[in-house]
Amino acid sequence: MRRALPLPLPLPLPPSLAAPLGAAALLIALATPAVVSAASSRERAASCCDLSGEDVAQDATPVGEIPGVQVLHDIAYGKAPLQRFDVYKPAQAKGAPLLILVHGGGWRFGDKAHRAVVENKVARWVTKGFVVVSVNYRLLPDTPVARQVEDVAQAIAAAQKQAAGWGAERGLTVLMGHSAGAHLVALLAAASDSLAKLDVTPAQGVVLLDSAALDVPAIMNMRHLPLYDRAFGKDPLHWRELSPLHVLDAQGPAVLAVCSSRREQACPQAQAFAKAAELGGRAVQVLPEDLSHREINTELGRESAYTRAVETFMAGLDPRLAERIRGAPASP
Repeated sequence: MRRALPLPLPLPLPPSLAAPLGAAALLIALATPAVVSAASSRERAASCCDLSGEDVAQDATPVGEIPGVQVLHDIAYGKAPLQRFDVYKPAQAKGAPLLILVHGGGWRFGDKAHRAVVENKVARWVTKGFVVVSVNYRLLPDTPVARQVEDVAQAIAAAQKQAAGWGAERGLTVLMGHSAGAHLVALLAAASDSLAKLDVTPAQGVVLLDSAALDVPAIMNMRHLPLYDRAFGKDPLHWRELSPLHVLDAQGPAVLAVCSSRREQACPQAQAFAKAAELGGRAVQVLPEDLSHREINTELGRESAYTRAVETFMAGLDPRLAERIRGAPASP
Protein backbone atom coordinates (compact mmCIF):
# COMPACT_ATOMS: atom_id res chain seq x y z
CA MET A 1 0.00 0.00 0.00
CA ARG A 2 1.40 3.39 -0.91
CA ARG A 3 2.17 5.92 1.80
CA ALA A 4 1.17 9.47 1.02
CA LEU A 5 3.62 12.27 1.67
CA PRO A 6 2.68 14.90 4.27
CA LEU A 7 1.58 17.54 1.80
CA PRO A 8 -1.14 20.09 2.59
CA LEU A 9 -4.59 18.81 1.62
CA PRO A 10 -3.34 16.00 -0.66
CA LEU A 11 -5.79 14.80 -3.27
CA PRO A 12 -6.03 11.28 -4.71
CA LEU A 13 -5.08 10.62 -8.29
CA PRO A 14 -7.99 11.70 -10.51
CA PRO A 15 -10.24 8.92 -11.79
CA SER A 16 -9.16 9.62 -15.34
CA LEU A 17 -5.59 8.67 -14.39
CA ALA A 18 -6.40 5.83 -12.01
CA ALA A 19 -8.98 4.00 -14.12
CA PRO A 20 -7.87 0.87 -15.95
CA LEU A 21 -7.04 1.70 -19.52
CA GLY A 22 -7.72 -1.71 -20.99
CA ALA A 23 -5.20 -4.11 -22.50
CA ALA A 24 -7.05 -4.24 -25.78
CA ALA A 25 -6.08 -0.69 -26.67
CA LEU A 26 -2.42 -1.64 -26.38
CA LEU A 27 -2.69 -4.33 -29.02
CA ILE A 28 -4.08 -2.27 -31.89
CA ALA A 29 -1.50 -2.30 -34.65
CA LEU A 30 -3.03 -0.55 -37.64
CA ALA A 31 -3.85 3.12 -38.06
CA THR A 32 -2.88 6.11 -40.12
CA PRO A 33 0.46 7.85 -39.52
CA ALA A 34 0.74 10.51 -36.83
CA VAL A 35 -0.42 13.96 -37.85
CA VAL A 36 1.30 17.03 -36.45
CA SER A 37 -1.07 19.81 -35.38
CA ALA A 38 -0.93 22.76 -37.77
CA ALA A 39 0.02 26.01 -36.12
CA SER A 40 1.91 29.15 -36.85
CA SER A 41 5.49 29.57 -35.72
CA ARG A 42 4.32 32.35 -33.44
CA GLU A 43 1.80 30.10 -31.67
CA ARG A 44 4.33 27.32 -31.33
CA ALA A 45 6.92 29.73 -29.99
CA ALA A 46 4.54 31.04 -27.34
CA SER A 47 3.68 27.51 -26.24
CA CYS A 48 7.30 26.58 -25.78
CA CYS A 49 8.06 29.66 -23.58
CA ASP A 50 11.22 31.04 -25.17
CA LEU A 51 11.50 29.89 -28.76
CA SER A 52 11.74 32.20 -31.72
CA GLY A 53 10.03 31.21 -34.96
CA GLU A 54 13.45 30.35 -36.39
CA ASP A 55 14.24 28.09 -33.42
CA VAL A 56 10.94 26.29 -33.76
CA ALA A 57 11.41 25.70 -37.48
CA GLN A 58 14.86 24.22 -36.84
CA ASP A 59 13.84 22.11 -33.86
CA ALA A 60 10.75 20.77 -35.63
CA THR A 61 12.74 19.42 -38.56
CA PRO A 62 12.42 15.62 -38.62
CA VAL A 63 15.64 13.92 -37.63
CA GLY A 64 17.55 12.35 -40.49
CA GLU A 65 19.33 9.02 -40.63
CA ILE A 66 21.75 8.45 -37.75
CA PRO A 67 24.63 6.04 -38.55
CA GLY A 68 24.40 2.69 -36.79
CA VAL A 69 20.81 3.25 -35.64
CA GLN A 70 17.80 1.27 -36.83
CA VAL A 71 14.43 3.03 -36.68
CA LEU A 72 10.97 1.50 -36.36
CA HIS A 73 8.42 4.18 -37.22
CA ASP A 74 4.86 4.75 -36.00
CA ILE A 75 4.24 1.74 -33.80
CA ALA A 76 0.65 1.93 -32.55
CA TYR A 77 -0.33 1.75 -28.90
CA GLY A 78 -3.95 2.88 -29.46
CA LYS A 79 -6.53 3.67 -32.13
CA ALA A 80 -5.93 7.41 -32.58
CA PRO A 81 -3.45 8.62 -35.21
CA LEU A 82 -1.27 10.31 -32.57
CA GLN A 83 -1.10 7.24 -30.37
CA ARG A 84 2.19 6.15 -31.90
CA PHE A 85 5.85 5.89 -30.99
CA ASP A 86 9.14 5.49 -32.85
CA VAL A 87 11.88 3.10 -31.75
CA TYR A 88 15.59 3.76 -32.23
CA LYS A 89 17.78 0.73 -31.61
CA PRO A 90 21.27 -0.63 -32.16
CA ALA A 91 21.61 -3.14 -34.96
CA GLN A 92 22.39 -5.93 -32.48
CA ALA A 93 20.65 -5.00 -29.24
CA LYS A 94 20.61 -7.45 -26.33
CA GLY A 95 19.49 -6.70 -22.78
CA ALA A 96 19.39 -3.01 -23.70
CA PRO A 97 17.97 -0.37 -21.36
CA LEU A 98 14.80 1.39 -22.50
CA LEU A 99 14.93 5.19 -22.61
CA ILE A 100 11.41 6.52 -23.20
CA LEU A 101 11.13 10.15 -24.39
CA VAL A 102 8.02 12.35 -24.14
CA HIS A 103 8.09 15.59 -26.17
CA GLY A 104 6.98 19.03 -25.02
CA GLY A 105 5.02 21.75 -26.81
CA GLY A 106 2.62 23.32 -24.34
CA TRP A 107 0.35 20.21 -24.35
CA ARG A 108 -0.83 21.46 -27.75
CA PHE A 109 2.03 20.98 -30.23
CA GLY A 110 5.14 18.87 -30.78
CA ASP A 111 6.05 15.58 -32.35
CA LYS A 112 8.08 12.49 -31.48
CA ALA A 113 10.29 12.80 -34.57
CA HIS A 114 11.39 16.40 -34.16
CA ARG A 115 15.13 16.95 -34.24
CA ALA A 116 15.11 18.71 -30.86
CA VAL A 117 13.48 15.70 -29.22
CA VAL A 118 15.59 12.84 -30.49
CA GLU A 119 18.68 13.70 -32.50
CA ASN A 120 21.36 14.21 -29.84
CA LYS A 121 19.81 11.80 -27.35
CA VAL A 122 19.63 8.98 -29.89
CA ALA A 123 23.14 9.68 -31.16
CA ARG A 124 24.47 9.57 -27.60
CA TRP A 125 22.63 6.68 -26.04
CA VAL A 126 21.75 4.28 -28.83
CA THR A 127 25.48 4.09 -29.59
CA LYS A 128 25.94 3.12 -25.93
CA GLY A 129 23.50 0.24 -26.33
CA PHE A 130 20.19 1.83 -25.29
CA VAL A 131 16.90 1.39 -27.11
CA VAL A 132 15.22 4.82 -27.32
CA VAL A 133 11.43 5.12 -27.68
CA SER A 134 9.99 8.53 -28.63
CA VAL A 135 6.29 8.92 -27.87
CA ASN A 136 3.48 10.92 -29.47
CA TYR A 137 0.26 11.55 -27.57
CA ARG A 138 -3.03 13.25 -28.36
CA LEU A 139 -3.01 17.02 -27.95
CA LEU A 140 -5.06 20.01 -26.92
CA PRO A 141 -7.62 21.26 -27.72
CA ASP A 142 -9.14 17.89 -28.61
CA THR A 143 -7.57 15.88 -25.77
CA PRO A 144 -7.40 17.23 -22.20
CA VAL A 145 -4.21 16.91 -20.19
CA ALA A 146 -5.56 14.08 -18.00
CA ARG A 147 -6.12 11.99 -21.16
CA GLN A 148 -2.64 12.87 -22.36
CA VAL A 149 -1.28 11.32 -19.17
CA GLU A 150 -3.25 8.17 -19.97
CA ASP A 151 -1.73 8.12 -23.46
CA VAL A 152 1.80 8.28 -22.09
CA ALA A 153 0.99 5.52 -19.61
CA GLN A 154 -0.36 3.32 -22.42
CA ALA A 155 2.72 4.01 -24.51
CA ILE A 156 5.05 2.96 -21.67
CA ALA A 157 3.07 -0.23 -21.16
CA ALA A 158 3.13 -1.04 -24.87
CA ALA A 159 6.85 -0.31 -25.18
CA GLN A 160 7.70 -2.55 -22.25
CA LYS A 161 5.50 -5.32 -23.64
CA GLN A 162 7.38 -5.24 -26.95
CA ALA A 163 10.82 -4.55 -25.53
CA ALA A 164 12.16 -8.09 -25.80
CA GLY A 165 11.51 -8.08 -29.55
CA TRP A 166 13.83 -5.10 -29.88
CA GLY A 167 16.56 -6.64 -27.74
CA ALA A 168 15.64 -4.42 -24.77
CA GLU A 169 14.97 -5.22 -21.12
CA ARG A 170 11.59 -4.01 -19.85
CA GLY A 171 12.87 -4.02 -16.29
CA LEU A 172 15.55 -1.48 -17.13
CA THR A 173 13.53 1.62 -18.02
CA VAL A 174 14.32 5.33 -17.74
CA LEU A 175 11.57 7.89 -18.45
CA MET A 176 12.46 11.34 -19.79
CA GLY A 177 10.23 14.27 -20.74
CA HIS A 178 10.77 17.89 -21.74
CA SER A 179 8.56 20.84 -20.78
CA ALA A 180 4.90 19.72 -21.06
CA GLY A 181 6.21 16.18 -21.59
CA ALA A 182 8.14 16.50 -18.32
CA HIS A 183 4.90 17.47 -16.58
CA LEU A 184 3.13 14.37 -17.93
CA VAL A 185 6.00 12.11 -16.92
CA ALA A 186 6.20 13.78 -13.51
CA LEU A 187 2.52 13.02 -12.86
CA LEU A 188 3.09 9.34 -13.60
CA ALA A 189 6.23 9.27 -11.46
CA ALA A 190 4.63 11.16 -8.57
CA ALA A 191 1.65 8.83 -8.15
CA SER A 192 3.28 5.42 -8.05
CA ASP A 193 0.04 3.47 -8.50
CA SER A 194 -0.85 5.26 -11.75
CA LEU A 195 0.99 2.67 -13.85
CA ALA A 196 0.37 -0.42 -11.73
CA LYS A 197 -2.97 -1.31 -13.36
CA LEU A 198 -1.25 -1.47 -16.76
CA ASP A 199 1.29 -4.10 -15.71
CA VAL A 200 4.11 -1.62 -16.14
CA THR A 201 7.44 -2.60 -14.60
CA PRO A 202 8.51 0.36 -12.44
CA ALA A 203 11.12 2.60 -14.04
CA GLN A 204 14.58 2.77 -12.52
CA GLY A 205 14.49 6.55 -12.78
CA VAL A 206 12.89 9.63 -14.28
CA VAL A 207 14.54 12.68 -15.87
CA LEU A 208 12.43 15.85 -16.02
CA LEU A 209 13.77 18.40 -18.49
CA ASP A 210 12.71 21.87 -17.38
CA SER A 211 9.13 21.51 -16.29
CA ALA A 212 7.81 24.63 -14.58
CA ALA A 213 4.48 22.88 -13.95
CA LEU A 214 5.30 20.74 -10.94
CA ASP A 215 3.08 22.84 -8.65
CA VAL A 216 0.14 23.76 -10.85
CA PRO A 217 -1.86 25.79 -8.27
CA ALA A 218 1.21 27.97 -7.67
CA ILE A 219 1.36 28.75 -11.40
CA MET A 220 -2.34 29.44 -11.75
CA ASN A 221 -2.43 31.77 -8.76
CA MET A 222 0.18 34.10 -10.22
CA ARG A 223 0.56 35.89 -13.52
CA HIS A 224 1.04 33.19 -16.14
CA LEU A 225 1.07 32.46 -19.86
CA PRO A 226 -2.26 31.69 -21.59
CA LEU A 227 -1.01 28.19 -22.44
CA TYR A 228 -1.53 27.22 -18.78
CA ASP A 229 -5.18 28.30 -18.90
CA ARG A 230 -5.68 26.10 -21.97
CA ALA A 231 -4.04 23.17 -20.19
CA PHE A 232 -5.47 23.47 -16.68
CA GLY A 233 -8.66 25.52 -16.91
CA LYS A 234 -10.18 27.54 -14.06
CA ASP A 235 -11.10 24.92 -11.46
CA PRO A 236 -8.67 24.88 -8.47
CA LEU A 237 -9.62 21.28 -7.72
CA HIS A 238 -8.58 20.31 -11.25
CA TRP A 239 -5.30 22.19 -10.81
CA ARG A 240 -4.40 20.02 -7.82
CA GLU A 241 -5.39 16.82 -9.61
CA LEU A 242 -2.93 17.68 -12.40
CA SER A 243 -0.17 18.93 -10.09
CA PRO A 244 2.70 16.45 -9.58
CA LEU A 245 3.50 17.95 -6.18
CA HIS A 246 -0.07 17.41 -4.98
CA VAL A 247 -0.35 13.75 -6.05
CA LEU A 248 3.15 12.88 -4.84
CA ASP A 249 3.36 9.72 -2.75
CA ALA A 250 6.13 8.04 -0.81
CA GLN A 251 6.93 5.36 -3.37
CA GLY A 252 8.25 5.42 -6.89
CA PRO A 253 11.44 5.89 -8.87
CA ALA A 254 14.27 8.32 -8.28
CA VAL A 255 13.83 11.63 -10.12
CA LEU A 256 16.30 14.11 -11.59
CA ALA A 257 14.68 17.51 -12.17
CA VAL A 258 16.78 19.54 -14.61
CA CYS A 259 15.84 23.22 -14.58
CA SER A 260 16.87 26.32 -16.46
CA SER A 261 18.34 28.89 -14.07
CA ARG A 262 17.34 31.54 -16.64
CA ARG A 263 13.62 30.98 -16.04
CA GLU A 264 11.86 32.51 -13.07
CA GLN A 265 9.80 29.52 -11.93
CA ALA A 266 11.58 26.41 -13.22
CA CYS A 267 14.16 25.90 -10.47
CA PRO A 268 11.98 27.07 -7.55
CA GLN A 269 9.30 24.60 -8.67
CA ALA A 270 11.86 21.80 -8.98
CA GLN A 271 13.27 22.60 -5.53
CA ALA A 272 9.82 22.65 -3.93
CA PHE A 273 9.03 19.30 -5.53
CA ALA A 274 12.32 17.84 -4.25
CA LYS A 275 11.69 19.17 -0.73
CA ALA A 276 8.21 17.62 -0.62
CA ALA A 277 9.60 14.32 -1.89
CA GLU A 278 12.34 14.33 0.72
CA LEU A 279 9.76 14.49 3.51
CA GLY A 280 8.49 11.07 2.46
CA GLY A 281 11.80 9.47 1.58
CA ARG A 282 11.57 9.90 -2.20
CA ALA A 283 14.86 10.52 -3.97
CA VAL A 284 14.61 13.70 -6.08
CA GLN A 285 17.69 15.61 -7.25
CA VAL A 286 17.65 19.09 -8.78
CA LEU A 287 20.13 20.00 -11.53
CA PRO A 288 20.11 23.76 -12.36
CA GLU A 289 21.67 24.57 -15.73
CA ASP A 290 22.55 27.95 -17.22
CA LEU A 291 20.74 27.06 -20.43
CA SER A 292 17.50 28.24 -22.02
CA HIS A 293 14.33 26.17 -21.94
CA ARG A 294 15.04 25.12 -25.52
CA GLU A 295 18.70 24.30 -24.85
CA ILE A 296 17.84 22.07 -21.89
CA ASN A 297 16.27 19.81 -24.52
CA THR A 298 18.46 20.28 -27.60
CA GLU A 299 21.84 20.18 -25.85
CA LEU A 300 21.24 16.98 -23.91
CA GLY A 301 23.24 14.24 -25.59
CA ARG A 302 26.04 16.50 -26.81
CA GLU A 303 29.35 15.93 -25.02
CA SER A 304 29.19 18.38 -22.11
CA ALA A 305 29.22 18.64 -18.34
CA TYR A 306 25.41 18.81 -18.52
CA THR A 307 25.09 15.52 -20.40
CA ARG A 308 27.62 13.87 -18.11
CA ALA A 309 25.66 15.03 -15.05
CA VAL A 310 22.49 13.40 -16.40
CA GLU A 311 24.48 10.25 -17.15
CA THR A 312 25.86 10.24 -13.60
CA PHE A 313 22.29 10.19 -12.30
CA MET A 314 21.33 7.40 -14.69
CA ALA A 315 24.45 5.35 -13.85
CA GLY A 316 23.60 5.55 -10.16
CA LEU A 317 20.21 3.91 -10.73
CA ASP A 318 21.45 0.45 -11.70
CA PRO A 319 24.86 -1.19 -12.35
CA ARG A 320 23.63 -2.30 -15.79
CA LEU A 321 22.91 1.30 -16.74
CA ALA A 322 26.35 2.28 -15.47
CA GLU A 323 27.96 -0.34 -17.70
CA ARG A 324 26.18 0.95 -20.80
CA ILE A 325 27.00 4.55 -20.01
CA ARG A 326 30.66 3.70 -19.57
CA GLY A 327 30.55 1.86 -22.88
CA ALA A 328 31.33 -1.49 -21.25
CA PRO A 329 29.58 -4.67 -22.39
CA ALA A 330 26.41 -5.60 -20.55
CA SER A 331 26.64 -8.26 -17.87
CA PRO A 332 25.41 -11.70 -18.96
